[in-house]
Amino acid sequence: MIVLSAFKTLESRLMPDPTAELSEIPKVYAPAEVENRLYREWESKGYFHAERDPDHEPFTIVIPPPNVTGALHIGHALDHTLQDVLIRFKRMQGYSTLWLPGMDHAGIATQNVVERELRTKGLTRHDLGREKFVETVWEWKELYGGKITEQDRRLGSSLDWERERFTMDEGLSRAVRRVFVDLYNDGLIYRGNRIINWCPRCGTALSDIEVEHSDHEGVLEQFRYDFEDSSGSVSVATTRLETMLGDTAVAVNPKDPRYAGAIGKFAIHPFSGRRIQIIADDAVDMEFGTGAVKMTPAHDPTDFEVAERHGLEKISIMDGRAVINAEGAPFEGMDRYDARKAVREALQEKGLYEGSTPHNYAIGKCSRCGTIVEPWLSEQWFVSMKPLAEPAIEAVKDGRTRFYPSRWTNYYLNWMEGIRDWCISRQLWWGHRIPVWYCDNGHQWAAMEDPAACPECGSDHIHQDPDVLDTWFSSQLWPFSTLGWPEETPDLEYFYPTSVLVTGYEIIHIWVARMMMSGLRFMKNVPFEWVYIHGIVRDAQGRKMSKSLGNVIDPLELIDRYGTDALRFSLTEHATGQDIFLSTEWVSGSRNFVNKLWNAARFVMVNAGGAQVGPLPDDDRLELADRWILARLSAATDEVTRQLESFEMAAAARAVYEFIWSEFCDWYIEAAKQRLSSEDPEVSGPVRAVLVNVLEQALRLAHPFIPFVTEEIWQMLPLERDRPSIMISEWPVAAPADAEAVADFGRVQEVVSAIRSFRSERGLSPKVRLTPSASSEDAADRDALRRDNAIISRLAGLDELVVAQSLDGVSGARLIAGSIEIAVPMEGLIDAKAEADRLGKLIDKVQKEIAKVEVKLANKGFTDRAPADVVAEQHRRLEEEKATMAKLKAQLALLGSG
Repeated sequence: MIVLSAFKTLESRLMPDPTAELSEIPKVYAPAEVENRLYREWESKGYFHAERDPDHEPFTIVIPPPNVTGALHIGHALDHTLQDVLIRFKRMQGYSTLWLPGMDHAGIATQNVVERELRTKGLTRHDLGREKFVETVWEWKELYGGKITEQDRRLGSSLDWERERFTMDEGLSRAVRRVFVDLYNDGLIYRGNRIINWCPRCGTALSDIEVEHSDHEGVLEQFRYDFEDSSGSVSVATTRLETMLGDTAVAVNPKDPRYAGAIGKFAIHPFSGRRIQIIADDAVDMEFGTGAVKMTPAHDPTDFEVAERHGLEKISIMDGRAVINAEGAPFEGMDRYDARKAVREALQEKGLYEGSTPHNYAIGKCSRCGTIVEPWLSEQWFVSMKPLAEPAIEAVKDGRTRFYPSRWTNYYLNWMEGIRDWCISRQLWWGHRIPVWYCDNGHQWAAMEDPAACPECGSDHIHQDPDVLDTWFSSQLWPFSTLGWPEETPDLEYFYPTSVLVTGYEIIHIWVARMMMSGLRFMKNVPFEWVYIHGIVRDAQGRKMSKSLGNVIDPLELIDRYGTDALRFSLTEHATGQDIFLSTEWVSGSRNFVNKLWNAARFVMVNAGGAQVGPLPDDDRLELADRWILARLSAATDEVTRQLESFEMAAAARAVYEFIWSEFCDWYIEAAKQRLSSEDPEVSGPVRAVLVNVLEQALRLAHPFIPFVTEEIWQMLPLERDRPSIMISEWPVAAPADAEAVADFGRVQEVVSAIRSFRSERGLSPKVRLTPSASSEDAADRDALRRDNAIISRLAGLDELVVAQSLDGVSGARLIAGSIEIAVPMEGLIDAKAEADRLGKLIDKVQKEIAKVEVKLANKGFTDRAPADVVAEQHRRLEEEKATMAKLKAQLALLGSG
């Protein structure tokens, strides 16, 4: 018999209240009428707020701060849903859960938005001046920024809004300055000339993540340099012909025999007369172009590195607008693309141009304005990264921080072990201004407070560096600056390090790695114990969403159409760690699940008899179906808990779905219906109690995934509760499994399923009463069939199940249900011709499905690009369709055999 101790813990809060009345539950679930009301109630009652409690273990997540200019997109919806699932789960487990919200000031994005508004008034930021422009941005932020926070509320995100932060609020600004000054004083921040990504339109350096790369159909143009001694020439090829104006060398591979005699020679630049040395370097790819590569150290990162090794001159031939400067005479004043054409024509006139060939290559564009980015030699501020990276590498290697899925560990380590110095300065006005000052006597220093005079010479003729810091400089401090650092606050002591970071793989190196480095440097501890990496959301065809493709899915539109819970469940159910190929059909299917739960709850409450229901009855009042559903509830509780603890979100969601849809709704409710109609309370009472109590626990299991519908139902259940909301109720605990009940009801399911499949395959209505015979070589099976005959007959729609010693001599269609054989008399059941026609149509339909899947799997574009689990799903579908075809053909061949 099942041990009910774990379930009996419900009794203290589920005791019947004879004065309570059954709440009315509407026939149809209307998300729009429920979601805003419930969220405001949760927020107003402080359920999202985390308290520091020494008797409870903390569980902390800091949200990846969205841009203050941002709106909720489908990627946010996935990211925030997964975080909320974990937070709600841990909150119900009794942890002091902090999910800390906030926004990023998003330097370049925000500045661009405000500058666009100024342009509509015929103004530029320079018309306002720096101080007034920054004031204008703050005003814009207060009026329009933070739209996404209200949208997050629509998603059901249980964020601690009382702790909301902003990367430029007073506390975080102080943290940024402290980190800069400390790194500067330790010699880890320096100013130097390096190749950076430069946007000529925005007029600023860009981080790698602010550059979007795409394939470009261009040309590879070839020209030659004549040797100084007139002994010959060397031909080179380039996709950016105008940059030859800054060439200072030609490099060849030392192993390339074609150029063995050229190494060490000099060529003459055709426009400047500059001597161009032929050098040897292993970085040169002998297979690219002519095998000889022009070196433009001021406009190509690889060339810059070669120049550093060989001491080459670095000549910048463009200004910040990508216009040719005096170093590029006689093309000074031309835009880079006009100069490209002019250089080509000039080379042709000199007889040095050797032609062009089509060539596809990647170009980088500014993610904010779409301008092609120029690799540009510029004096910028940098962080020396290798000393910071070493502890962060060791912290992952020794397991203090772990990645899930684990395959991302090597991705992180590979990048960290080859890390380069980080350009942190931006030529913007909106952002954290670099806290470095200069005096007229040539002194330079960094300071926590704005100085009045030079600390070395006392001069009051000082000025601050005009640049601001890369947005990611402040974002890297997010896990501890948001908790009060550099002050030693109670929140920082209690909630740091955070428990898990949930984010996408595309910012592992740009953000995750930097948080690791800064956390270890300034907190002497990792910023998070786990990094949970999810994929990105693509369209149903696997394409990245973009406005140009017209395939952008707006999560708010999906919420309006299907409800928040449907969107959340659909995203979670497919969060396997791979990219998600989202279709609206998935969300529609999840809405059906929400409606199924609602209808089941309505059935349960209508049949509760209008009164409060007590706790679970004692074992001796339970029937087989009751014991089975309690055992399956226990198994589901264990499965959902285990999968959530392991970050297997999709598996946890699927376990919830299978229990509620298949086991509770499709099996247990059907099994309970006859007893519910009994007027004998000894018959109907126990099953009502089981229905209500099992539903209540199932709602708690489902709550992290679908919070709104579960709360709405939970509030109406005819049970006494000692907590006012499901979100702060206790997470269920699994009871010991009743293996006997599972095995016994499993046998019932096998027999019933076999008969139901027979009906379906033969086109027999459930109203057609059958009287099959059943037997087994195992006497225990036969005894069980006799014992469970009533429930089998009820669920399978039988007049009676005749249990026989043997089926020898019994006519009828033969069915197999595990170790049990069933014979169904066929006489008078079907019209043979009509059945043959029906089977023929089904065979045609299945054949078309098989052909469709085979075409998809024969398409290498699909099999090579789609995630492995998507391809595997198509193979599984093909096998299923083929198996169905085999069954249909067998039925057609055997038609009339009964």
